[in-house]
Amino acid sequence: MTHRRTIHEFLTALAIAVVLPLTAGFALAQDSASLSSSSPPVVRQSLTDAWWTGPMLAPSAATLPRGHFLLEPYFYDVAAAHSNTFGSLSYLLYGPGHRFTVGMIPTVDYEQVSNGPSSSTVELGDTGLLVQYGLTQSHEGSWHPTTAINVQETFPTGRYDQLGSRPSDGFGSGAYTTALALYSQTYFWMPNGRILRARLNISDAFSHTVNVQGVSVYGTAAGFSGNAKPGNTAYCDAAAEYSLTQRWVLALDVEYHFEGNTSVTGYNTLDSGGVPNPPLIENNSGSTGELIFAPAIEYNWKPTIGVLLGTRIIEVGHNITPSITPALAINFVH
Repeated sequence: MTHRRTIHEFLTALAIAVVLPLTAGFALAQDSASLSSSSPPVVRQSLTDAWWTGPMLAPSAATLPRGHFLLEPYFYDVAAAHSNTFGSLSYLLYGPGHRFTVGMIPTVDYEQVSNGPSSSTVELGDTGLLVQYGLTQSHEGSWHPTTAINVQETFPTGRYDQLGSRPSDGFGSGAYTTALALYSQTYFWMPNGRILRARLNISDAFSHTVNVQGVSVYGTAAGFSGNAKPGNTAYCDAAAEYSLTQRWVLALDVEYHFEGNTSVTGYNTLDSGGVPNPPLIENNSGSTGELIFAPAIEYNWKPTIGVLLGTRIIEVGHNITPSITPALAINFVH
């Protein structure tokens, strides 16, 4: 309980730190706009004066210039009711040519469980490969945003079945998953002259059928033999970053995530007792829908390197496991 209370206190403080300055900034901006015409004109912040790390969840619609790369490792703790999953997810991106970005997203995790055995070691999760193509590029004074199409293929590099007595060793899905996303990004100047960078991303993904044996991440028991069909997933993420100063940025993601029903079918060979046609096992997870909030604070030492401290909150939704995930990310572009 102490650990959960500490996380909630951290979350509350972080949310206040993000939301109140934004509210105050907008209020001051509105007050300045209502002053008499004798007030000095508001000086608009230039794009070169604003340094960004990026919000916690929404990737950028911008593509990397030719020959440049981006490294962004995330370190997190997914705190749920009876477990803490400590892990790292890293974006390794490169710009091979005009309007193109390619990259890899490896993950590693370790789960500490209070009501069962924890992970035996740090485990590799599934790995994503992506390609992104820029469609449009926004410019100051232009109405259209920066947009891009992103295609990502997730490869089942993480363990997911034959987990024996340690279900906590499973951090993969076993499925090849293809995701297609549309990213967009634009800039707004607040009445006080400061920049608000906004992103709107939507994505849809589908997975192939998975062969499952024994204890697995799909809730199957020892002796099970069959298949799992993960449901399609979709999300919509709206994110905003407010340039408080050149180096300090306040960020917030609001994301809705939907996952369709996952069906599992097969037989339990241990309980069949040699029966030629053992009874069929059929399980369905049901669909899930969750509303995610992720407030964050960014600090940028220079235009090419910055750090983000944020928290992902999953508390509202249907058929979900509530969790709070403090995270630290470092963004480096060269």
